[in-house]
Amino acid sequence: MKILIIEDEVELAGALHRGLTQEGFKVTLATDGATGLELASSLAFDFVLLDVNLPDMSGFDVCARLRTTGLATPIIMVTARDEVADRIRGLKGGADDYLPKPFAFEELLARMDAVKRRIERPSGSPIQADGSVSVGDLHFDPRTMVLTRAGTPLQLTVKEMGVLRLLMESPGTVISRTEILRQVWGVEDDPLTNIVEVYLSRLRRKLHALGPPVVENVRGFGYRLTA
Repeated sequence: MKILIIEDEVELAGALHRGLTQEGFKVTLATDGATGLELASSLAFDFVLLDVNLPDMSGFDVCARLRTTGLATPIIMVTARDEVADRIRGLKGGADDYLPKPFAFEELLARMDAVKRRIERPSGSPIQADGSVSVGDLHFDPRTMVLTRAGTPLQLTVKEMGVLRLLMESPGTVISRTEILRQVWGVEDDPLTNIVEVYLSRLRRKLHALGPPVVENVRGFGYRLTA
């Protein structure tokens, strides 16, 4: 796999180059936006790791210009600018993910894997190339963290959104209470808690206020999305 790093911080660029090379990647380094643009446009890469604060132009501009040329190569922006507005700007500009500095090298690898899996989803998957999820009249855009039903935005809590996204990613599949606890709350099954039931009850009320029931309780097994 070929990686293009566009990063002007010598120490970080060197660390990324060494780490990715040790993982078996073929790495090319550019230290300014103009060089990065030329390399990304003329050579084939599997990933672009793009800094925002480059000496000659903004990484946001580099990303946008690459996308306007039709380049579909996955782009992960790596930057010390971690404001929500910056993350949204990067994602709306065409980046596939946004990783604030400082970050663990293992997290970068995990995010690259996640982007790769998302892009390689089989046809018919509810997960789109841009990371959004659509099932029936439900649509979730992780770039803006907005969920809509039939075009109407729903106000959900972070956990409610996490539960619904889990169900949306596998429509028609029964997701167990244990799996919901693990994926959304990060804990193993606890028979003494009813937190899953409480959140599913709230979520179903909000969803079903805007249309027919779409979240089904499969008693004794779990929940599934039927939209």
